[in-house]
Amino acid sequence: MKKSTKRSVIAVAAAGALTLTGLTAAQAGQNDGNNAVAGTCADDSGPAALLTIDYANGELDSGIPDLTTTHATAADASSVVTSGNDHAVVHKVTLGDPAYVSDGAPRSESATNDVHEGKFVVGDEQRYEFGVLLKDWKPFEPGDSENGDIIFQGKHAGGNQPSFYLMTKRNSIAFRSPVLGLQVGVVDDFRPHIDQWMHFRVDVSWTDDSTGYYKVSSKLPGETRYTLRETYENVKTFHPVNPADFGYLKWGLYRPGQSLEKGDVPTRIVQHDDIRVLDLSQG
Repeated sequence: MKKSTKRSVIAVAAAGALTLTGLTAAQAGQNDGNNAVAGTCADDSGPAALLTIDYANGELDSGIPDLTTTHATAADASSVVTSGNDHAVVHKVTLGDPAYVSDGAPRSESATNDVHEGKFVVGDEQRYEFGVLLKDWKPFEPGDSENGDIIFQGKHAGGNQPSFYLMTKRNSIAFRSPVLGLQVGVVDDFRPHIDQWMHFRVDVSWTDDSTGYYKVSSKLPGETRYTLRETYENVKTFHPVNPADFGYLKWGLYRPGQSLEKGDVPTRIVQHDDIRVLDLSQG
């Protein structure tokens, strides 16, 4: 196993763009999936924050010059909107319109592939947090297309499949590790929370052997603490098919395999905020 590249520098950008803040303590949850081990998110004093992307300055790059913003060309494929007393990033995808196609697929996403603090390597032990709001989301109804929308990824570089992602699936939100064949529901029914902020946390020990783990938690509207939804232990979390030395994060809206001909919803819009990368190895 290769040793971790320790992040000794915390990214500094425009005023308010990067901040060090304490974590909300987490709460134990229930095991609700196969091939998984129930676990507990213990209270902690807060791991070191490597990167915080909060869009406080109202800009698409949140004041981080190397942050990748959408490659879709539509003027409204990505934007920043007022959210409460702050701002959030918006990603929009309309099927059948090439202006909402990025890298050959209907998607609009932001990414940390060129941000040092937003990358992960074998040996890292990190926590990823983000808030997401499904804007004016059309719920699934019987007879609708069952294709899902990916809203957050831990992606291997080099054109590889992601190590993990979170996706809407019918009227739920699921965590998946596609190469490992893992999937579990994280939000059983998001319909009561459409147009409300939901928060997620994924802890990962990045290994190229079967000693790693994923721990997936959620904090829904009205909840004050994270609830651990699933733990997968003794798994190989860093597993690119093509050669890759690192991975990175992506968030926004990716609509794989969807089209108007298949009856998929023509336009989807999602908002993200408070994306954070934290170092668990020091905790």
